[in-house]
Amino acid sequence: MFSADHLRFFLEVSRHGRLNDASRVLGVDHTTVGRRITSLEKAAGHRLFDRTPSGWRLTEAGRRLVGYAETVESTLIAAFEDQTTSVGSLTGSVRIAAPDGFGAFVLTPQLTRLRRDHPRLDVELVTATEHDALSTRGFDVAVSLERPSPRFMSSRKLASYELKLYASPSYLRAAPALESLDDLRRHVLIWYVDALLDVVPLRILDAMHLDGRPQFQTNNITGHWLAARHGLGIAPLPNYIGEPDDQLVCVLPDEFAVRRDYWTAMPRDLTRLARVKAVDDLLRSIVADDVHLLAPDADDQ
Repeated sequence: MFSADHLRFFLEVSRHGRLNDASRVLGVDHTTVGRRITSLEKAAGHRLFDRTPSGWRLTEAGRRLVGYAETVESTLIAAFEDQTTSVGSLTGSVRIAAPDGFGAFVLTPQLTRLRRDHPRLDVELVTATEHDALSTRGFDVAVSLERPSPRFMSSRKLASYELKLYASPSYLRAAPALESLDDLRRHVLIWYVDALLDVVPLRILDAMHLDGRPQFQTNNITGHWLAARHGLGIAPLPNYIGEPDDQLVCVLPDEFAVRRDYWTAMPRDLTRLARVKAVDDLLRSIVADDVHLLAPDADDQ
């Protein structure tokens, strides 16, 4: 028969794709997880997973069940939260997913505000700039460079920012003259590893029509920032990283400024949770206070 406990096992297997991984989260043996799934499939009258060498994959029936199971899960969590949380103080844990730049340079310094208000709330911050960062249910609140799919997601535009070109004064003194975008062909460019860059909004160098590839490539924005600061070359950086840094100079500001957007995403079944609302409120407050981030208009959501 169907039960909330069976659905809990079902959700963890759907999220992790392997019994061993799901069993670690659930704190039981993997054979117990397998028995629960088999029992649930018998009650449903059809398979919920295809067992493959690479893992357990949801069938069409399984995919239909996920949304309902997550609704049950979030209702139980909200009920528990309501009964156990003191007024004004949250417990448990919340996982936030964000691109490297936003997560490291914008969100992390402001998490003290969340900790001050909710000292018993554990915060997990996962940073990655990847196209499929939102493809699996591995977060409670996410920030993305791409507009999330509306399927099972509640989303809105969070902020806009600008990518500009930055270099250190020492690099510029030793490098060839830089008066136009064409001159960049004679300079060292710093950017992502092309073969690993699958986020369309960041494929900005293609639009610059430069010959060849960046001479220094790394797969995270902290590497771009440090390389530029230490005189390795010129890096496109978010203005919220480049402008506050007195060891960097913005170059060609009138010729190169690319606006990009951040979006927030939350699984629809989690939007009622107090800890998710607290993170969403924090994100809105951060954007409102940051001079380098532009909050969206009321009709630009």
